[in-house]
Amino acid sequence: MANIKSAKKRIQVIAKKTAKNNRIKHKLKDMTKEFNEAVTAGDKKVAGEKLLDLEKKLMKASHGFMHKKTVARKISRLTHKYNAM
Repeated sequence: MANIKSAKKRIQVIAKKTAKNNRIKHKLKDMTKEFNEAVTAGDKKVAGEKLLDLEKKLMKASHGFMHKKTVARKISRLTHKYNAM
């Protein structure tokens, strides 16, 4: 346990950031699973809606959570999967 006031504050800040990052990560994974299920089921309309939502969430994640090129690669792969339906 930290004794210095600033170190105690950093521990709290890191805990908040970790919780936020975990929420974002799990939300992205859940959305990706929903999209993949729609693609597997062959439901193009639902898959299209899920792709748009997922793309928006990924673009927001590119501002500090994920690298922008990682986001671009993921979106590209999801779009290819959708177009191959």
